[in-house]
Amino acid sequence: MLVLLAGCYGDSQTKVNDTSAIVTEFNWNLPPQMALPVEPADNPMTEAKFQLGRHLFYDKRLSGGGTISCASCHEQNKAFADNQIRPLGGAGDLHPRNSQSLANSAWFASVTWGNPSLTTIEQQTMLPLFGVDPIEHGINETNHPAILQSILQDARYKPLFAQAYPNLQQIDWKQLVDSLATFVRGIISFRSAYDRYIAGDKSALSESAKRGMQLFNSERLECFHCHDGHLFTDSVRDRSMLVFETPFHNTGLYNIDGVGGYPAPNTGAHEVTGRAVEMGAFRAASLRNVAVTAPYMHDGSIATLADVVRTYAAGGRNIIEGENIGDGRRNPYKDSFIAGFEISEEEIADVIAFLNSLTDEQLLIDDRYGNPFE
Repeated sequence: MLVLLAGCYGDSQTKVNDTSAIVTEFNWNLPPQMALPVEPADNPMTEAKFQLGRHLFYDKRLSGGGTISCASCHEQNKAFADNQIRPLGGAGDLHPRNSQSLANSAWFASVTWGNPSLTTIEQQTMLPLFGVDPIEHGINETNHPAILQSILQDARYKPLFAQAYPNLQQIDWKQLVDSLATFVRGIISFRSAYDRYIAGDKSALSESAKRGMQLFNSERLECFHCHDGHLFTDSVRDRSMLVFETPFHNTGLYNIDGVGGYPAPNTGAHEVTGRAVEMGAFRAASLRNVAVTAPYMHDGSIATLADVVRTYAAGGRNIIEGENIGDGRRNPYKDSFIAGFEISEEEIADVIAFLNSLTDEQLLIDDRYGNPFE
């Protein structure tokens, strides 16, 4: 069954000219500058699926041991990330990568740190539920029937499924995956101080944050090249785009063999493509809500925003001891924008003030995205 389910999403590639993807009545509640995101033609947005997905997102029964939910690694008060270096799965497996924020995933051109083939939230949702390397939720061929029945037999879920899928006689895992993806796609975050500022409230940013914004968008720091636009990432797609790219970047964090190596299995897009030039290439994470999602980078190896800025100022990271010793500043695959720059401690504080202004405080407490079981 799980093999068949994986096949349902193997070729899921929504195109912007899918007419069924642009006629749903879901209320995105977006600011005027934001183009609508693409909705999969085979999983259009509905409020009923969103609410069903919200319940499933917080339900620990959706795991092999009944011990974790999606929210275990994607906490609302941390912008749907967590503050772990790398999270633990339900069976105790340490995930190789840091949990990313799920906010605004609807606009991401690719949905993982380093896999260019995963471009839909539906595809990504399958991995933590059913994946084995690492085991996260731990749902498998043996336990999935009992887990599904425990959900379907719960009286709270019966009306939710009926409203979300009124024409289906039988509910299966595909509907659970689609509903989870619908909830994640509907997590929207555009209510920060920065958003108020660009909407016309010039008092929304402190003078320090305004200076930091100028530095962020300067050719000296180069931040905006990879963290641009309203999403503060270059991995973006929306309904206005006829084509889109899925860029990945090597930021010079490692160079363990002197010829560009990154610690296995975290070799970025290279892990999937096998291409040497993609060694250490990872997706530029959105910087919205970045102040509440520490630690940073794909492996959670940098603790603070100040240290992230200092690493980029140095043109990469030079590790002088331990198993990952090597000078990332000299990584031959490093992105050309990671060239280093001069910056004072006062300017670092200004940049951080700007990054703090990207936090959507309402997102962190909004009942629309909260735990329905509390």
